[in-house]
Amino acid sequence: MNAPPPDSWKPLRGIVPPLVTPLAQRDVIDVEGTQRLLEHVIRGGVSGVFILGTTGEAPSLSHRLRREFIDLVTRVVRERIPVLVGITDTSLVETMEMADAAKRAGATAAVITTPYYFPAGQTELIQYIADVVAELPLPLMLYNMPSLTKVWFEIDTLRKLSQHSNIVGVKDSSGDMDYFRGLVALKEIRPDWSLLIGPEHLMADAVKLGGDGGVNGGANIFPELFVELYHAVLDGNENVVQTLSQRVEKLQQIYSVGKYASRFIKATKCALSIRGICSDELAPPFNHFLPPERAQVQQILQRL
Repeated sequence: MNAPPPDSWKPLRGIVPPLVTPLAQRDVIDVEGTQRLLEHVIRGGVSGVFILGTTGEAPSLSHRLRREFIDLVTRVVRERIPVLVGITDTSLVETMEMADAAKRAGATAAVITTPYYFPAGQTELIQYIADVVAELPLPLMLYNMPSLTKVWFEIDTLRKLSQHSNIVGVKDSSGDMDYFRGLVALKEIRPDWSLLIGPEHLMADAVKLGGDGGVNGGANIFPELFVELYHAVLDGNENVVQTLSQRVEKLQQIYSVGKYASRFIKATKCALSIRGICSDELAPPFNHFLPPERAQVQQILQRL
């Protein structure tokens, strides 16, 4: 029998943008850009924000800047929407210190993926998450990102981890819909879990399968588009779903600009810069788009 989830947690449903981290310089936050970005997505109707994830370039940021960003975001949000904070690190000690910083700042929950660099076995992963949960001051969402961490949260592993009441859901960025179906089946034992999908072109299908929404990078740029699509799926309005899904597919063309894996973040920040929301500065070793690529992104946005 599973214990109930933490009293501080309410199941999260809808669109939760994986927020970019606006930078003014290499190790300096674009404060005004962050404020504009947060107001932009909140006005767009999002259900929360997820900071310091993949789109937020967390592994490339100093721990000091990460803590500053947590403080800034929670201060600007003022509890209007939930704030989820990525705490993943190769060091368990640093992970827990980031979780403590998030708790002190008033964040809603923490998010953790599988430790990267040395791949962990599933038995090791179960023990690692148990160790985190034992010390964690916040509800925890697990983040499946095998393309970058090299390790999956396997379904059987999640079934075993479901005994921990402080684990409140899973964000899946694998792109594997059979895997996502397996996640939805886990709601039989944890109906309180929030199951969110990362790849934005799969969000509508994931909600139809029983998922709870999306953590979609494009919602940084056009939050209303993804919020409207989510609600259209819930309402069963297939005509609207098809129309809005086509717009999402057109937006995704910006991710084909550039040639490196970092182009997804570059394109997102570039689009936000074009829209006058925040800087397109990236953390080293990555560079922002040069004028030819920027022009391509602008053309795609104009067609939308």
